[in-house]
Amino acid sequence: MLTTRPRGTEDILPEEVGRWYRLEETARRVSQLYGYREIRTPIFEHTELFDRGVGDTTDIVEKEMYTFNDRGGRSLTLRPEGTAPVVRAFLEHHMEGGGLPVKLFYLGPMFRYGRPQAGRLRQFHQFGVEAFGSRDPALDAEVIALAMDFYNRLELEDLELHLNSVGCRKCRPMHREKLQDYLRPHLGDLCPTCQGRFERNPLRIFDCKSPVCREIVAGAPTIAASLCRECGEHFAKVQEYLQELKIAYILDEHLVRGLDYYTNTAFEIMVKGIGAQSSIGGGGRYDGLVEALGGKPIPGIGFGLGLERVLLAMEAQGGKPSSVGGIDVLVATAGDGLDKAAVRLLSALRAVGLRADKDYLGRSLKAQMKYANRYPAKMVIILGEEELSRARVLIRRLDTGIQEEVSLDEVVNYCRQKKESGFSA
Repeated sequence: MLTTRPRGTEDILPEEVGRWYRLEETARRVSQLYGYREIRTPIFEHTELFDRGVGDTTDIVEKEMYTFNDRGGRSLTLRPEGTAPVVRAFLEHHMEGGGLPVKLFYLGPMFRYGRPQAGRLRQFHQFGVEAFGSRDPALDAEVIALAMDFYNRLELEDLELHLNSVGCRKCRPMHREKLQDYLRPHLGDLCPTCQGRFERNPLRIFDCKSPVCREIVAGAPTIAASLCRECGEHFAKVQEYLQELKIAYILDEHLVRGLDYYTNTAFEIMVKGIGAQSSIGGGGRYDGLVEALGGKPIPGIGFGLGLERVLLAMEAQGGKPSSVGGIDVLVATAGDGLDKAAVRLLSALRAVGLRADKDYLGRSLKAQMKYANRYPAKMVIILGEEELSRARVLIRRLDTGIQEEVSLDEVVNYCRQKKESGFSA
C-alpha cells in the first residue's frame, strides 16, 4: 500500500516552488529595508515555553499543540507560533546587550492540530517580525507599515487593516469586571470553551467562532471605554502615525488577538475572496511577554503572517506565480563518444552561473530536443562529431528556432551574454 503524506500537510512540488521563492525573497527584502535581521529558531521547544508565553486559555495551548515526550521524558512541542521562540532566543543569548531596539524577522514552518481547510494546514508557514526595547507608538506604526508594504509588493489589493487596543494590566481589570457582569446572565448559553474562559480570560470570548457566542458578545462592553490614560494616548498616537503614512485602517473594538500575551495595539489584516477565514495576518504589542518568560520588563511588538493564506489571496486576485523552473542551457549530443565533451562543457557552463543540464538516458537527438522543450531550456548546445572536429558547436534558441555555429572556445561566453541580455538578443 502506498504511503501518503499526513493529513493537513502539503508537498511543495518543483513547479510550485517559484511562488514560495517570491514570497520569501519579498519578505527578506522588505524586512532588511526596515532594519530587521533574520533569526532561525528550532522547530521544537520545551512545552513550558508555550504554556507560559502563549497562554493556557488560548485555543493553541488548549487544543492545537503537537506535544510529545522525548526519550529522556522531557515534554517538547512543535512550535505553533513564532513569537515565543524568538523571545526565548532573545533572552537566552542576551541580545539586549548589543543595544536596543533589537529588530528581528523569521520565516519557517509552524504546527497546529486543527481541521484542515483552504490555507489552514497542520504544518503551515509564517513570516513574522519582532521588535524589542521600545514603547514608541511610531514603532507600532512601522511594524504595521512593514506588513502592508509586504502585501503591496506582492500586488495584493482590497486589503483591510483592522485596528484596536486591548489595554494593559492597569485598565484590563476594569473591563474584565464589566465584561463578566454582562456575560454572567448568558453564561449557560456560551459554548463549553467560553464557559471555561469566563473566569480565566473573558476577553478571549470575543475571539470565539461559535455563532451563539458571537451573537452574545455583539453587545458586550468593549475595552475601548475602559482604556487608561496611557493606553488611550498610545493608541491615539499610533493612529496619528498611520495617518501620516497614509495607511487606511478600520477601528474594530471587538478585535482581540488569539494569544494571551498581547497588550495595547492589536491589528489584523483581512482580504476578500479567500473564504470565510479572511485574515491573512496580524499582530500587536506584547509589553509583558519578555518579563513573563524570565527577562526584564522589555517591551515588544510584532506580527505573524500565514504564507499559505497569502498565496490563496494572490491566486484569488489572479496573481501570476513566479517561475524558477527550467534551465538556461541543455547540452545535447549527436553521436556516440561525445559524453566526455558534454560533461566538460556542462561543468564550464555551471562555473559561470548558467543553469545547465544534459541527457543521461542515451536518447536520440530528436528526443533530446523534445526533452529540452519540456524542461524547458532557453537554448540547446548540440555537440556533433563533424562540428567538434572543427572546434565548433551548434546553438539553437528554442524560443525562435534560430540556430548558429559558435566556436567551442567562445560557447560559454556566448551563452553567458545571452543570459545577461535576458535571452532577448
